[in-house]
Amino acid sequence: MKQLLFWVWFSALLMSGQTMAADQPAATEKPAVADKAIATDKPAATQKPADAGKPVVTEKPADAGKPAAAGSGQPAAADKPATAEKPIAELQHKENVPVPPSNERMQCAAFSPYVGDLNPDRGAHPSRELINELLDKLVKETRFRCIMTYGVMNGLEYVFAAAEARNLKVIAIIWLDDDVAVNTQSINSGIEVARAFPQTILKLSCGSEVRTRHGNVFDGEITRCIESLRKAGVTQPITTIDTWWEWCNRSWPCKPTSFGKSVDWIGTNVFPWWENKHSKIFPCIPAKKAADFHIARLKDLRKTYPKKDVILTEFGWPNGPAGGTEYNVHTKQHCGVAGKKNQMKVVNQTFKKLAQKNWSGVVFEAFSENWKPSNEGSFGSYWGLCEGKPPYTCAKGLNGK
Repeated sequence: MKQLLFWVWFSALLMSGQTMAADQPAATEKPAVADKAIATDKPAATQKPADAGKPVVTEKPADAGKPAAAGSGQPAAADKPATAEKPIAELQHKENVPVPPSNERMQCAAFSPYVGDLNPDRGAHPSRELINELLDKLVKETRFRCIMTYGVMNGLEYVFAAAEARNLKVIAIIWLDDDVAVNTQSINSGIEVARAFPQTILKLSCGSEVRTRHGNVFDGEITRCIESLRKAGVTQPITTIDTWWEWCNRSWPCKPTSFGKSVDWIGTNVFPWWENKHSKIFPCIPAKKAADFHIARLKDLRKTYPKKDVILTEFGWPNGPAGGTEYNVHTKQHCGVAGKKNQMKVVNQTFKKLAQKNWSGVVFEAFSENWKPSNEGSFGSYWGLCEGKPPYTCAKGLNGK
């Protein structure tokens, strides 16, 4: 599917920049799911072109009975069924305990434990022992005391108990995709962990980049998640995380989306690296200008949603392959160069500028994920501040707050 979407984007980007209105009515029929493999909680992909030429994807996903395209992220049913196990025994419901203030500045790292040979599309899920090891490494070798997670099932629900034991705060994403039945499980598990860990889970998101992956087809699933959390009495602030381009209603200058009225805060992902490859509006953003680009997009969104807190929920830069670059598909410019020095420059400068404004941010990502090159080219496994294989060594040079 990602390959298909890429060529749809590519073809549309060659046009004159005309885009459809983003807030289209969602399809009234639910997509068929009977023959689909059950999707698992997956970490967000880093290939996020936010481009003015990108059209609305209005087609429904491929029929459920069709095999998933290579790299689509859909697992085979026999390889990776969704687990039906109850949330872990450590969960202790504390519904009457108030959630601490959520408007304090946070500097966080995106956390996915799919390291080594683990793959969210097939095979084993991360073990509790691995999650403990990775969080211990993050606490010992970095300054981050806040993480953002990408799912609440398939073993990932243990992350919250492990985080609480280490006094880590969490932004928790309830993963939503194209399987309605699995989304229901994810929403229910999200409600349970949100109630169980009100002092640890500070914010919630109904999905990550659902519109980027599927257009407007699953807007109803985002809305269902938000409404379910509210009906359940969940007290954490709620959003749906997506790229700045989606929060700008696929428009430039930025315009509000319909979801702006139903969320408590705006979570936005901004990646100059992918702008450099796909964007007509911003075709050339070198590492030295990335931090300013992040701040500029946040300013746009704060102006567009003046009554909402806006958080940079993903930003980053690949640390390899060293010296690697890609050209912009429109201008043929080479403006992004991968490498450890540039990664540290982007991360440190961005956090510094966010701190000056008392704004929050989440760097992508804590640990590199080796499965990603199949979806994101040669740069996919180089986004982590820590290595994705033992001993999971973390980069030096991260500046203090």
